[in-house]
Amino acid sequence: MERQQRGLSAARPGSCADLCPDWMGREVSTGTTIMAVEFDGGVVIGADSRTTTGAYIANRVTDKLTPIHERIFCCRSGSAADTQAIADAVTYQLGFHSIELDEPPLVHTAANLFKEMCYRYREDLMAGIIVAGWDTRKGGQVYSVPMGGMMVRQPFSIGGSGSSYIYGFVDSSYKAGMTKEECLTFTANAVALAMERDGSSGGVIRLAAITEAGVERKVILGNELPRFNVD
Repeated sequence: MERQQRGLSAARPGSCADLCPDWMGREVSTGTTIMAVEFDGGVVIGADSRTTTGAYIANRVTDKLTPIHERIFCCRSGSAADTQAIADAVTYQLGFHSIELDEPPLVHTAANLFKEMCYRYREDLMAGIIVAGWDTRKGGQVYSVPMGGMMVRQPFSIGGSGSSYIYGFVDSSYKAGMTKEECLTFTANAVALAMERDGSSGGVIRLAAITEAGVERKVILGNELPRFNVD
């Protein structure tokens, strides 16, 4: 009887079920475009900045380039809450690991932590991660950790809802041995193309170059984005 009364009250006119838009009941998703590229001496990472809740844009300037350690970052796609929780947990674990070693952690170690967590909770999480950074052992590295918890190192990786629009572009444009500047241009062009086609990607483009010297960050504003279709 109590359950029936609750059901009646939930359907009562004027309740949130009647007045609130349907997007208010949906999880916040970083429907997005993320990317990372290796070059000799480091990596370049990039992402758009739009966070959506269904068709509603919850945040136009999200920073999806998340620092995990001094020279290790991750790019997040999927559920914003899931990816933030995983990134926080890995940052915590990696910090202790670095203290125990008394030296900076390896990029491969960070990627393994993401893989283990994404695999262990694969039924509960919606998270696609790209881990990228620089260490003294292997230099610049890019690891893809898609939903389900697989991990693979790649010379470049793309992810998120916008990635499906740019596979042809990145496959034809990528060249082994590109310089840092060429990788920055390659990443900016790829993300800009995805933002033109994907309704869940937009805002500004955030870029970062990670090398032995540290992290250089850059933001490309909406009026400065690369243009491909000139009227």
